[in-house]
Amino acid sequence: MKKLVVIALAAICALSLFGCDNSSKEEKTEGDTLVMATNAEFPPYEYYEGSDIIGIDADIMTEVANELGMTLKIEDMAFDSIIAAVKSGKADVGVAGMTITEDRQASVDFSDPYTTARQVVILKDGSEIKTVDDLEGKTIGVQLGTTGDIYAGDVEGATIERYNKGYEAVQALLQGKVDCVIIDNEPAKVFVSQNEGIYILDEDFALEEYAIAVDKGNTELLTKINDALAKLKDSGKLQEIIDKYISAE
Repeated sequence: MKKLVVIALAAICALSLFGCDNSSKEEKTEGDTLVMATNAEFPPYEYYEGSDIIGIDADIMTEVANELGMTLKIEDMAFDSIIAAVKSGKADVGVAGMTITEDRQASVDFSDPYTTARQVVILKDGSEIKTVDDLEGKTIGVQLGTTGDIYAGDVEGATIERYNKGYEAVQALLQGKVDCVIIDNEPAKVFVSQNEGIYILDEDFALEEYAIAVDKGNTELLTKINDALAKLKDSGKLQEIIDKYISAE
């Protein structure tokens, strides 16, 4: 009888250990996933092709994840929710054509920049706006939470109309609800190519650098990302990805 009890207890212990091994394996699998928060309304950096999110940022982060021995998972959300997602741990990184600013640096840390971008002004045909100085007192359309939104706030006497998507701001311009739109040059070129009657002002509104956001103080992940970016730059892969989506002008 005692022998049967011992055998039964041994079996229970073995099952318990087996269960623990499965649990550890599940945790490891979850840990091998790099979750990227983005706003897939910003071509050519991130946008939908069918049900897939593709673009410069998606390709770069796929390569970064590979360098880290991880699998990339992309979560689409409103742009102004990305930093909150990183801070709360819902995402490991925020990558969405995101510019390094002092306000954002108060909440998250940024990687080394991976590209330089330009903020430009989209105008409707026949606009009286000829230079960026002419934006004073005008109604400016922007995408909520972007640097275009931030920069527009510095324009004296301007009224700022904020939209969840850059495309919505452009539609407001076409409908005469705003006088112009301030947005990154690359999506601006896409929007202008897709809609007749609008164009990009020759004068740049601002220059900026894009980087990857991680939770404040997560130096281990930040170091790994910077190392991966450095490898991609040195190998030419980073420029190859950019050239895939942006034709040389």
